[in-house]
Amino acid sequence: MRRYLVFVLVTAAAAGALALSLLVSPWWWCAAGPLLALTALGAWDLVQARHSVLRNYPLLGHFRFLMEALRPEMQQYFIERNYDGRPYDRDVRDIVYQRAKYAENRSAEEPFGTERDVYEQGYEFLVPSLRPVDPPERPPTVRIGGPDCSRPYDMALLNVSAMSFGALSAPAIRALNKGAALGGFAHDTGEGGLSEHHLAHGGDLVWEIGTGYFGCRTDDGGFDRAQFAEKAAREQVKCVSVKLSQGAKPGIGGVLPGSKVNAEIARVRGVPKGETVVSPPYHRAFDTPRQLVLFLAELRRLADGKPVGFKLCVGSRAQFLAVCKAMLAEGVTPDFVVVDGAEGGTGAAPLEFADHLGMPLTEGLITVHNALVGTGLRDRIRIGASGKVATGADIVKRLLQGADFTNAARAMMFAVGCIQAQRCHTNTCPVGVATQDPRRARALDVPDKAERVHRFQRATVRGAGQIMAAMGVRDPRELGPHQLIRRIAPHELRPYARLYDWLEPGELTAGPPPAWASDWAAADPDRF
Repeated sequence: MRRYLVFVLVTAAAAGALALSLLVSPWWWCAAGPLLALTALGAWDLVQARHSVLRNYPLLGHFRFLMEALRPEMQQYFIERNYDGRPYDRDVRDIVYQRAKYAENRSAEEPFGTERDVYEQGYEFLVPSLRPVDPPERPPTVRIGGPDCSRPYDMALLNVSAMSFGALSAPAIRALNKGAALGGFAHDTGEGGLSEHHLAHGGDLVWEIGTGYFGCRTDDGGFDRAQFAEKAAREQVKCVSVKLSQGAKPGIGGVLPGSKVNAEIARVRGVPKGETVVSPPYHRAFDTPRQLVLFLAELRRLADGKPVGFKLCVGSRAQFLAVCKAMLAEGVTPDFVVVDGAEGGTGAAPLEFADHLGMPLTEGLITVHNALVGTGLRDRIRIGASGKVATGADIVKRLLQGADFTNAARAMMFAVGCIQAQRCHTNTCPVGVATQDPRRARALDVPDKAERVHRFQRATVRGAGQIMAAMGVRDPRELGPHQLIRRIAPHELRPYARLYDWLEPGELTAGPPPAWASDWAAADPDRF
């Protein structure tokens, strides 16, 4: 009976307080009222059938749910160390916060040395030069636009990755776009459509087209070419990206509950107000790799020659090689490919998908880079990398692994004020970033947060430039996989140049090496 001890004691105290309130003084109701309410709650716990712990431990069992609710905050603020938090550790969050808050780069200095175990298996480091060079006076950019592109775009080394209006609040979208305008870098709209908030401050946009074709959608959910051409003609739209899949949940579409489809979101996405919107897991505009590349060519024509590319989380190497074969067969190439790592994740996703599907960014990026090199297409296509890019070192690592530029989503959310509460999918974001609740979103001051986004991007790119200068590199194109070392055993280090296979230009078409032969043979431009 000890399980019911708390309930029995509270019931007895309630009875005593009730008697005193009737016999001695009405002031005893101050105690009797709450105790009677607790007694009623305990009685309900005994008869309800949903929670076994409450039936066995009436009243006391509620502390289990209280502790469960407080656990994430207690873990983040009191338990985790500076370098082992997930998804982002305290050190990385602090770098972003400090760079965002202050014009001067205060976060670049750390007293008393690193806290990381440099002898741990998997530790990586960049190779400094005995003859460093001066950092560039101006941040480097990369020209996006292949031979079929008539209106190329100069992309910054770090840009805002895909985050939709609907996933983020209106003030958050406005702050990101204004920050992009201040810093001269690109802002990916996400697949949720081209909203007035994306257009409010004049920042350069990469318009992302997902499987729902939001913003260029027919009544039955197909692709509307006329709407697309009209919106792609806007001066702010610098590039168009077709989303094949994303790192957080490759292979499934999204669901936006009807309760969230207010009049504004319905207008932006081109869907009925109040009705649940389901994005299919696949595109209706194409079924094969060949149709995909022809669709990209059509989008470039409709966009009047602006750069067009696609984003994917790599799964099957043979399927990406099939896309490369389709490019060769049709003589059509995208202007860029964005590789989204499986560690990416602003979008809420089923845990099994987030944990177990898709290739991590390192392997995905190297796969795409090698496939394009091996098919002789790399000089026509630029590669972007997205997935936990937050520091200058992250940028440099991705560049020497094969990327030309990087995108960041969660780091930009930190700059806007995100505290990693991980409530993005509940509409209860405590700082107004990932919510459509206007009472919560009003906490986000757009001018202040825009400056923070600008400062973070500028300081991070500057940090990348300083690291490259310390490595003796003046231009990102001089970086190579021999400059990143991984500890693979307690007494063994290996550079990326020997850790992975790196193909020579045209090697796949001339005769694939044994490690690639089976995938190359399986790749079919007319079948995914």
